[in-house]
Amino acid sequence: MSKKLKTEAVDQLFDAILSLKSREECYTFFEDVCTVNELLSLSQRFEVARMLRDQKTYLDIAEKTGASTATISRVNRSLNYGNDGYDMVFSRIQNQDAGEA
Repeated sequence: MSKKLKTEAVDQLFDAILSLKSREECYTFFEDVCTVNELLSLSQRFEVARMLRDQKTYLDIAEKTGASTATISRVNRSLNYGNDGYDMVFSRIQNQDAGEA
């Protein structure tokens, strides 16, 4: 993890996020913390990552999400060379969905 990222302020933000208990609480908190565009950008990157994992082409991803090829490329780089954060979350989501089935 980057030493620039790991600060007391970021720790406090993450603690706040970890305290959220429902999707509705997430909406309430993130609507206060982020602008609409910031939140939509984050959700777009997450959708791009999901589509890349599903082997979709850049063209398909750009058409469905409206993401630029630069954004798709950055997300792809994170998937391939990052800290495996996307994979960790996708695995947990998949396990939750399997438990609900």
